[in-house]
Amino acid sequence: MLTLTLLILALAPGIMIIIYIYLKDIHEPEPFSQLALGFGLGILSMLLATGVTYLVYDKIHFDNHSMSDMAIKAFLIVALVEELSKYLFIRGVLFRSSHFNEPFDGIIYAVMVGMGFALTENLIYVLNGGGGTAIVRMFTAVPAHALFAVIMGFFLGEAKLEHRHTLLYSGIALLIAILLHGIYDYFLFISFIPGIWIGAIVSLIIGYFLSHKAMKMHQDASPFKEEST
Repeated sequence: MLTLTLLILALAPGIMIIIYIYLKDIHEPEPFSQLALGFGLGILSMLLATGVTYLVYDKIHFDNHSMSDMAIKAFLIVALVEELSKYLFIRGVLFRSSHFNEPFDGIIYAVMVGMGFALTENLIYVLNGGGGTAIVRMFTAVPAHALFAVIMGFFLGEAKLEHRHTLLYSGIALLIAILLHGIYDYFLFISFIPGIWIGAIVSLIIGYFLSHKAMKMHQDASPFKEEST
């Protein structure tokens, strides 16, 4: 019974986010096969990132009370590896799909990959950490992955539809996701400074407003908007 409860707590936030984002795809919804593919690629990206970070941690020692070491860990190890692993599958597979035919598709595909990553990671943490871990991550880590994904997906949507600047927008998509992820993690990693963790919460709040604006902009920019109204 306890294991079932933990499974529900681990999966519920990601499933709710997936439903929320899908309902925002109002003009030309993506087929479920593409959404399932994106989620599966997210699982693969999590396994890839885990393998790479394991190799890094096996070779490099970080001082958990050093602000510079924690900056390297937050931005160049965790954020870079995790966001790059997601990006490779989004840009390398989903970006090429004929179903990717409006700006908002970048957001929904990125979120599906992000949730595949986040829910797989969350299962591991929650089954090992228990109910307390599940509650904390329900309001922090899982939504954070969604917010990073929305921002990445926004710029990938621009890259797909703005053919003259595809490489530029693709690069910005990865860079901004790494930056936002790194800032969030850095505030958590330097928790030896009392109260500094609040910075992570503030970064999530800012990310929420940016994500909301990004989704609205791409909904309005849909070439299918006239057909669906």
